[in-house]
Amino acid sequence: MARLRLRSIRARGTVLVFAIAAAAVGGVYLYVVPHLRTRLVSERLAALDSAGERYGDRVGRTLESDLTQRQVRARVRAAAAATAMRVTLLRVGAADAQPQTSVVADSAGSGATGQLAFAPALAAARSGRPVTDTEQARAGGQWGEAARPFRFDGQVKAVTVFSAPLSDVQRTVTVVRRRILAAGGLALLFAILAGYVVARALSRRIQRLERAAEAITAGEFSRPIDVDSDDELGQLTLAFNEMQRQLSELDSARKRFIATASHELRTPLFSLGGFVELLEDEELSDEERARFLAQIGEQVERLRKLSVDLLDLSRLEAGSLELHEEPVDLAELSRSVAAEFEPALFRHDSHLELRFGRDPSEASTDPLRLAQLLRILIDNALTHTPPGTDIVVTTARSDGRLKLAVRDAGPGIPRTDMPRIFDPFFTSNDTRGSGLGLAIASELAERMDGSIGVESRPGRTTFTLELPVA
Repeated sequence: MARLRLRSIRARGTVLVFAIAAAAVGGVYLYVVPHLRTRLVSERLAALDSAGERYGDRVGRTLESDLTQRQVRARVRAAAAATAMRVTLLRVGAADAQPQTSVVADSAGSGATGQLAFAPALAAARSGRPVTDTEQARAGGQWGEAARPFRFDGQVKAVTVFSAPLSDVQRTVTVVRRRILAAGGLALLFAILAGYVVARALSRRIQRLERAAEAITAGEFSRPIDVDSDDELGQLTLAFNEMQRQLSELDSARKRFIATASHELRTPLFSLGGFVELLEDEELSDEERARFLAQIGEQVERLRKLSVDLLDLSRLEAGSLELHEEPVDLAELSRSVAAEFEPALFRHDSHLELRFGRDPSEASTDPLRLAQLLRILIDNALTHTPPGTDIVVTTARSDGRLKLAVRDAGPGIPRTDMPRIFDPFFTSNDTRGSGLGLAIASELAERMDGSIGVESRPGRTTFTLELPVA
């Protein structure tokens, strides 16, 4: 359970926000604090060097003048007072060919002379150039120093050192560090709270989707989820509700399909069972036996056609029906299919007329399935019109599309039935036919990248198939 909780969006979101905030605070701390100290020390050394450039020569020249030791110390203290820094004058001598320094005067007094080793002064004496650096005092604490050499007769004879403690720099850095840590701690606390609140809100919305999915799994489709935002989860909720609606329609269609298919199959099966019982009667006359056998044949043919239609429709809806495209001449195919209906047209006392346009009527599609679709439309016209009704099949080319139309002069389709004529098992005002033909025709047209439409009024009903030009 604990492991699952750690894997939840709420826990992961909180940890992620905390990690981002911690990384941000750590980055600021590691960047600001070291750079701040370096910058402050550099600024302090630059100020010391500037003071040395301004007053260093004035102090250094005292060694070549006739000033007394007291006057020299006074000059050093004056420079210190003017710069608010510690000023030290060192004499440069030589020992074993190496320059050595000794304190002549120190604004801090003779008691403070031993606190610093004045390493920058020795470096300036050796190089003959100004030197700035830091030094750790013997009594503790760091100092910044700027040493400027002074030449007599081409040789460095004196060095003036301007120095100041860096304790205030350290205090400033410490204050900034503490404030960054305090602000960072508050930021992390706020990040944890904010991350938890946001992750909890997201988790609740996702759990709501999860509960809705579980309801759908249990067969409950009637409760859409309220959309409470326009963000990505809101869009997901809209898509989920649309999926729920479509699943509800599919479930209703499936139940209707099963109920209707069961009824359609049960009726001929009961009829066959009844006829078989009748045929077992040895007292039947030859005429009655022949009539029963003919009716059995009709029911068997009805079952055969129904089973084929059900198989075709299921394969179309599953997307497993393969089409083999090739150039097809609609006029030639219409002639071939029309010839198959000559016996049915004779029995129906009807005439089928073919009318072809002047433009080429060649489409790129599966000829077997296109012929099946045309058979469905012609058979539908014969099934749902009274005997003697004429039928017209036309082909035309318009707006870059090929049109194959089947028109009859029957009574027409009731307006209330028009929205449902392509639904499986739907028949209009009679029980003839399985009600699968037009559903199969509609699916075939869609698979052929085409469409099928209908216009109907008393005395004229036209089904039009539109296909892309080859």
